[in-house]
Amino acid sequence: MRHVCIAVAALILAANSVAADCAEVKVLSTPTMMSALDDLASAFTRATGHTLALTFEGVPVLKRQIEAGEMFDAAILLPAAVDDLTKLGKIAVGTRADIARTAAGVAIRAGALKPQVASSEDLKRTLLAAGTISYSRDSASGSYFLHLLDRLGIENEVKPKLLAVAGRSPVEAIARGEAELTVITVPNIVGVEGVALAGLLPEELQNYTTFSIGLSSNAKEPRAAEQLIAFLRSPVAAAAIRSKGLEPVAP
Repeated sequence: MRHVCIAVAALILAANSVAADCAEVKVLSTPTMMSALDDLASAFTRATGHTLALTFEGVPVLKRQIEAGEMFDAAILLPAAVDDLTKLGKIAVGTRADIARTAAGVAIRAGALKPQVASSEDLKRTLLAAGTISYSRDSASGSYFLHLLDRLGIENEVKPKLLAVAGRSPVEAIARGEAELTVITVPNIVGVEGVALAGLLPEELQNYTTFSIGLSSNAKEPRAAEQLIAFLRSPVAAAAIRSKGLEPVAP
């Protein structure tokens, strides 16, 4: 069935394509989409002949790089970032497409006793009891986590226990035993060796994050990038996105 879906997607994309040659599409993306894109890259190549050159970094970092003139064909960021870059002329007007959404959860070391996080009070007690908590300054999840501490009224108590990581995921610090837990989007937890999902944030504190793709206004491979946008909103991509703890956003 999977091969049938890919074949159908290939026919649709081929019918809409006027590009005669295969191309390499340069994609800048939030790390939250890494596992899904890694799985989908080969399917996209089979369907279109094009390949993906993927670069993953936190949204604030990517936004600064694009503003500074970084060359790319398509970027997967937060909707607000895509909109801001569109206003600056970096992303082509009318190309933004929402492709996935996810919730935030608490990551712990695999095999550790799962803490209670089902309610605001549970989460508050868990954060206060933790010895070390990792987070990233250069990510949307990290910014939200700091806001969450303030919202819970425990910022002063927890901040001395924070381990700021750079150039890697805060989840990696959990797997290495450098920290006890972190709060981050679910796809950054699911499938990571040495890490487990303790639970989702309680609904009253939940932070649902949508991810959007936009086409560079100076794309080297605009036709191939347009095909990628269409592909990421196809049934083939939806299945892979869902398997990574994300919810596909219907066209």
